Amino acid sequence: MTAGGRNDKRAPALFSVRVHPSARRAGVEKLGPREYKVHVTAAPEKGRANREVLESLAAHLNIPISRLRLVRGAASRIKMILVEGNADIDYSA
Repeated sequence: MTAGGRNDKRAPALFSVRVHPSARRAGVEKLGPREYKVHVTAAPEKGRANREVLESLAAHLNIPISRLRLVRGAASRIKMILVEGNADIDYSA
């Protein structure tokens, strides 16, 4: 338990994500612990690619998209994604 009464297993986790927008096929590839490469078909316009990155990563990790937050790199190919409450995430996926 932490000072706020929260279980450490529910602590947020940061993921490094390398994005390839306008890809022919969408997909998620694990590069290392908490590091992924995400191919999205959307172009990097008006946040469409960022939205598709979050959707793809949520589906790959089998968690709701509401638990993901883009914290750094909105206009960059390398992004930091915060995953809230990560106790049920399968890091081997």
